[in-house]
Amino acid sequence: MSESDAPYPIAFCITGLQPGGAERALVQIVTRLNRDRWAPVVYSLTGSGPLVEQLEQADIPIEVLQARSAWDARIIWHLAQKFKAQKPVLLQTFLFHANLTGRIAARLAHVPHVVAGIRVSEKRRNGHLLLDRLTNRLVELNICVSQSVADFSIKEGHLPADKVTVVPNGVEFQRFAGAKPADLSCWKIPEGAKVILSVGRLDPQKAPGDLLAAFLQFAAQAPEFHLLFVGDGPLKAELEQRASQSESADRIHFAGWQPQIPELMRAADCLVLSSLWEGMPNVVLEAMAAGLPVISTKVDGIFELIQPGEQGTLVDIGSVDQLRQALVDLRTSPAQFLKMAENAQTLVEQEFTWESIAQKYDQIYSRILSLID
Repeated sequence: MSESDAPYPIAFCITGLQPGGAERALVQIVTRLNRDRWAPVVYSLTGSGPLVEQLEQADIPIEVLQARSAWDARIIWHLAQKFKAQKPVLLQTFLFHANLTGRIAARLAHVPHVVAGIRVSEKRRNGHLLLDRLTNRLVELNICVSQSVADFSIKEGHLPADKVTVVPNGVEFQRFAGAKPADLSCWKIPEGAKVILSVGRLDPQKAPGDLLAAFLQFAAQAPEFHLLFVGDGPLKAELEQRASQSESADRIHFAGWQPQIPELMRAADCLVLSSLWEGMPNVVLEAMAAGLPVISTKVDGIFELIQPGEQGTLVDIGSVDQLRQALVDLRTSPAQFLKMAENAQTLVEQEFTWESIAQKYDQIYSRILSLID
């Protein structure tokens, strides 16, 4: 191929377009690609979502396939027909079901190059690692979101090391650093209150119950602190019931999904990530960009962002007591936490902007197509 053939048709496939970390990453990468070189189309397997508007504003074509479920096998044939019409020179997939469906459809449609995005160390016993390994011969390269995920994919997923590389997540630095703090009064959080923020799906992977338990132990000695959960998920009703039955019920708030994450982060005093596993948590990068102190469990990818005591506070996965103690430390040593947040913000600005990350994807695609050495 030569540059005179550009722009090259390129396909991106993802399970859905709800505003999760992988979905937001896809939007940031696709909208920043060099449009003189690439002509992207985004395929969503299971439906539309709030991120569609961002793609449309950037004039990115979107195909929503409306699979009945993530395991709807008919969608493979449907996607293959879409690929035959577009004739992409390369397919990039994100998330397990899109990785699996996309690579099979690409083979049926004779797409010459397939790149898979691995966003998390999959530690559930659900067969995902086996299926990924059995079909990885259809993939030219696996891009992992952190070195921890890459090491896991090689050791536990048994993927060939020479087919694995690392490109981290990025963040819209100015959007978070320059956001105006949100008004939290709509959740009955009084002006001047200290706010612990959790942003993410309310499901077992994120372990929001651990954070709730830690806050309930902490709250009695810290009447000025409130806890704000931003996100929806299957654990929401259970968490709301636990919170309502506690003595601190009036200081625990559930906002559901909210679009103004930068503004919420600028209004909070600390972000807590209580997850059991991750890949490289976008929400931590975003908090760092916003200058918000971070307390996080020691999930995959976190040590590539935070050195304990330098850019944030890390606790053992599943340790409610360590989460509680970290909240106590936040209350008693706020200046130390603000200094760590300042260090974190500088690091993100220097190394983790989406502009630099999108350029790395552009370079990988160009090398695969032999456009650059």
